[in-house]
Amino acid sequence: MSVNLYDHANELERAIRKSDEFTHLKQMYDAVTNDESARRMFENFRDIQLVLQQKQLTGEEITQDEIEHAQKTAALVQQHALISKLMDSEQRMSMLIQDLNKVIMKPLEELYGPMGQGGPSQ
Repeated sequence: MSVNLYDHANELERAIRKSDEFTHLKQMYDAVTNDESARRMFENFRDIQLVLQQKQLTGEEITQDEIEHAQKTAALVQQHALISKLMDSEQRMSMLIQDLNKVIMKPLEELYGPMGQGGPSQ
């Protein structure tokens, strides 16, 4: 019997969109984007994150000033009630995706063993 995994993946995508976690995340994202000061603050925070991630990916050195600026911006963002709620929702969504990934990877883990602990040949 042949199974079309893409059909199941699309079904999972639809289920994620209907989940409480995603619904709450969308509500919090909409609340932030509809509040001018929260939106600007959040966009600034994301821009800083993207620049630092890009530097990491390219092996470029991140300066101490950049780290301190990012930390101060993160602390400021976390004090904003709407953004803080959005970040909490993002964390819950991320945990859900990690849990789903564990389920998806289970057949490979059973076949090869847990990553980092060697496989059947060791």
